[in-house]
Amino acid sequence: MLRKIIEIDEAKCDGCGNCVPECHEGALQIIDGKARLISDLFCDGLGACIGHCPTGAMKVVEREAEPYNEKIVMETIVRGGPNVIKAHLKHLKEHEEFEYLSQAVEYLKEHNLEVPSLIKDQNESIPHSGCPGSREVSFDQTNNVESIGKTPTQLTQWPIQLHLVNPSAAYYRSSHLLLAADCAGFAYPDFHRDFLSGKSLAIACPKLDTNKQVYLDKLITMINSAGVKEITVLVMQVPCCSGLLQMATQAAEFAEMNIKINAVVIGVNGEVLKEATIQ
Repeated sequence: MLRKIIEIDEAKCDGCGNCVPECHEGALQIIDGKARLISDLFCDGLGACIGHCPTGAMKVVEREAEPYNEKIVMETIVRGGPNVIKAHLKHLKEHEEFEYLSQAVEYLKEHNLEVPSLIKDQNESIPHSGCPGSREVSFDQTNNVESIGKTPTQLTQWPIQLHLVNPSAAYYRSSHLLLAADCAGFAYPDFHRDFLSGKSLAIACPKLDTNKQVYLDKLITMINSAGVKEITVLVMQVPCCSGLLQMATQAAEFAEMNIKINAVVIGVNGEVLKEATIQ
């Protein structure tokens, strides 16, 4: 499987910063006068930043996808110097990727490189940089007891839109994924209670969303790297929604692991029309 990722030609980059706000994953920063990809993990290869680069310093490249390896990423990060190292580790900490953060710190210590002070003090409060709407957040709903007349939320993460999510995020690891069409949560009144409870979530529209290859690649990564155990695809009865189920089944076919795919079809009147196990 090929993975798409941004590549920056530092010789062409003038550090204008136009690309940074267009990276919804917050994977780009201007450091020492150049645009830097501070996290391979959070770059989805969508390329929204490219059209805002006036010098043509950015392009999308494809390479064979491998399980994410923080120590291999650090080999590239350290070549950018202390400020790039600091930005990368800060990015991991802000996104609560503490397992990868520990691996990065271990790499620095093994190579006798200084660990940034912001990582030494794990209790330090660090403001989030990049797009606030795409910051990864996990919620604890264990004490969320249903009250009369009000259904409690079962959402345990953010973000949820498939273009924005990091397929290797902690909340996807070994989870049961609910892959839902955008409209399904509005059409089915008990969406949280009947479908979302106990699951991780990603939403998408197979008709209106662009660059669906990114969706397929992310689903494959969720299975191979995050170890998603099962996927329930929740779609509407309209024909265009079937594309979401097709993407999930294709991802299961391309993935290295066998995985169960469930399909649920919701009518426009909010009724469950069909439930089936595809594979």
